[in-house]
Amino acid sequence: MWSTIDIGIDLGTANLIVYSKEKGIILNEPSVVAINTETNNVLAVGIDAKRMIGKTPTNIVAIRPLRDGVIADFDITARMIKEVMKKASKKLGLSLRKPNVIVCAPSGSTSVERRAILDAVRMCGAKQVHLIEEPVAAAIGANLPVEEPTANVIVDIGGGTTEVAIISFGGVVTSNSLRIGGDKIDEMIIQHVRKSYNVLIGERTAEQLKFEIGHAPTRHEELTTEIRGRDLVNGLPKNISLTSSELQLALKEVFLQILEAIRLTLESCPPELSGDIVDRGVILTGGGALLNGIQDWLTEELSVPVHLAPSPLESVAIGTGKSLRFIDRLQKISG
Repeated sequence: MWSTIDIGIDLGTANLIVYSKEKGIILNEPSVVAINTETNNVLAVGIDAKRMIGKTPTNIVAIRPLRDGVIADFDITARMIKEVMKKASKKLGLSLRKPNVIVCAPSGSTSVERRAILDAVRMCGAKQVHLIEEPVAAAIGANLPVEEPTANVIVDIGGGTTEVAIISFGGVVTSNSLRIGGDKIDEMIIQHVRKSYNVLIGERTAEQLKFEIGHAPTRHEELTTEIRGRDLVNGLPKNISLTSSELQLALKEVFLQILEAIRLTLESCPPELSGDIVDRGVILTGGGALLNGIQDWLTEELSVPVHLAPSPLESVAIGTGKSLRFIDRLQKISG
């Protein structure tokens, strides 16, 4: 019974999602680990660790071991996966000993980065580990007919990377991978507040601003919100008001880079598949797909229909799990 357990893992920069073919999404936790620096013990993983970011004493540090879609700290990533597998086995109500695991990797990752992902999952006791390219997993999770000879255009805007790919016959025809995603947007919001107001805000505040008043470069109704940060001049807490228009201006460069990646990918598309793109359009997945106005803006800029995947945040994990049944027919790096 143990050897037949199949699970898919979306090892994301922002979230780690586990999918089981029996129960669907069984775990969705932030990719954060809290460590006691004195004892080197893992204190918390996931949502409990994320709550600690920026609020811990000096001997406890909350770490995000994945950056730009790949492993930045191997040891902590392996420990995080181990803890997550324990949580997953509790949810499934059985022992996850020697499961078959399929895990996704960004299409732009190097062979060294892919090997690190395989090794980290193997260390947690997996029987077989397969890698699938992130855009292919996102397309499967968005219910696109990836095995058919038609163009499926996927734009997956994740926490660390933006993946743009045209998929046909179960493989990537052409793709572009940017080390830009939700984290970069948060970073630019922090920089904007620092430069414009001399106020320092944390990652969680920046993320909140992104979803509340962040907006793609289109006309929209002005939104205003008030936030708190630390005044860099006197070191005291300070309240400031921000508008969606100023954030829109601050984030314009990121949106334009994403647009450029999509255009480059579409320009590299074989002529035989171009007609499908006009009819079927582009599918958006990942957390970035939920940004205000991005769907309308891309439709306007690309002159093709732009659709939102049924479960944008979970598309990659769902696709990773579903792909287990035809992994041999997909382009992959086998462990």
